[in-house]
Amino acid sequence: MIPYGRQDISAEDIDAVTQVLRSDWLTQGQAGPRFEQAMADYCGARSAAAVSNATAALHIACLALDLGPGDTLWTVPNTFVASANCALYCGASVDFVDIDPRTYNMSVAALAEKLAQASAQGKLPKIVVPVHFAGQSCEMTEIRALADRYGFRIIEDASHAVGGDYLGRKIGSGHLSDVVVFSFHPVKIITTGEGGMTLANDPKLAERLAYLRTHGIVRPVQSDPADARRSNEDRYGPWTYEQVELGFNYRMTDIQAALGASQLGRLDAFVARRRELAARYDTLLAKLPVTCPWQHPDTNSAWHLYVIRLRRNEIKLTRRQVFEALRAAGIGVNVHYIPVHTQPYYQRLGFSTGMFPEAESYYQDAITLPLFSKMTDAEQDAVVAALTTILS
Repeated sequence: MIPYGRQDISAEDIDAVTQVLRSDWLTQGQAGPRFEQAMADYCGARSAAAVSNATAALHIACLALDLGPGDTLWTVPNTFVASANCALYCGASVDFVDIDPRTYNMSVAALAEKLAQASAQGKLPKIVVPVHFAGQSCEMTEIRALADRYGFRIIEDASHAVGGDYLGRKIGSGHLSDVVVFSFHPVKIITTGEGGMTLANDPKLAERLAYLRTHGIVRPVQSDPADARRSNEDRYGPWTYEQVELGFNYRMTDIQAALGASQLGRLDAFVARRRELAARYDTLLAKLPVTCPWQHPDTNSAWHLYVIRLRRNEIKLTRRQVFEALRAAGIGVNVHYIPVHTQPYYQRLGFSTGMFPEAESYYQDAITLPLFSKMTDAEQDAVVAALTTILS
C-alpha cells in the first residue's frame, strides 16, 4: 500500500531523540525552548510555544484571545473538526464561512458578505479561523483588512502549512494575524510524533499562551530589588510558582521537541520535494478527467495534501467506486474533509446540509492522492497508472 502520507525519520532524528533519552530531562528541559526558538526564527515570528498537539494549540489560542460564552468563532466547513471544536471548548458558539471553489480555502467574498450581514444584526464574530488547506495560505491580506474593519481577531490554522510561503514571507510569521497554529502529526510535513505549536508576536499574548499550556502557572521573578515583598518574604523563594489562570497540561516533551528540531533542519528539503511531486502530478494527470489543485499567485504551498476533484460528468463511476478501486490497487487514497457542519454533532447544534454549497460540492468530488517527501517517482507513476486504468 502506498499511503497518502508518511513520516520521514532519519538517523539524525533518532540520534537527537536518543540524546534526550540519555539525558536528565525527558520533559521541561531545554529541548523544548530550543525547538520553539528555532521555529520562531525560521518563520520570522517573535515567539513560539510548543504544545502536545494542534488541537491544544487551537484551544489555548482561543483562551488567550478571551473567547468565551456569548462569543462566536467562524471557520470553514472544509477542515478537521478541531478548527471548530476549539470554540466549543471555551463555551462559545461556532459558525462557518463557505470556501473558494478554486483554492478550497475560506472565500474572502463569502466572508465579506457574511460580516456585512452580521454587522447589521450586531452579531459579529470575536475570532475568525482561516484554515490553510493542503498547505496553501488563505488570502490573509484581504482577511486582515476585514479584521481591521470589523474588529475580529485572527487565528491562522496553519496545521497543513509549515514551510509554505505567502507574499514572500514564511507562513507562521504572524504579521497578518494574532496567533498561528502548526501541527506536527506524523502525516504532516515535519513531525514530533504528536505535537503542535502556537506562534505570536504580541509579548503579552505570547506569555499567556505559554502559561496556559502549563496549568496557568508562572514563576515569579525572585530577585527584583524593586519588589521588596518578594525579596524578603519566605514564601517567595526559589521554589515559588503561582497559578494565575486556569490552564492545562498541554506541554510537549523534550523527546518530541528534539525530534521536531531535528526535522526542522530538513523542512526546506521536505517542502521542495513535495513541490516537485505536486508539479509532476499536474503534468501526469493533465489528460485525465480530474481537476488538479489551483494555486493562488500570492502563495507557495507547502503541499501537505494533493487533492484532485473528479469531473463526474465525464466518468461513469461514482467517487466511492473510484476510491475503493484505488484502495484495492494498493493506493492509500483518502478524503479531506467531510464538511464539519454535516457531522452529526454539528447537525444537533442546528447546522444542516445545503448551508455551505461550495464546501459540499467540493467534498462530493474530492480524493486525496498519496504525497510525502520520501515518495519515489516510481510510486507516483504507480498512483497515476492505477487512476488512469480506473477512469478509462
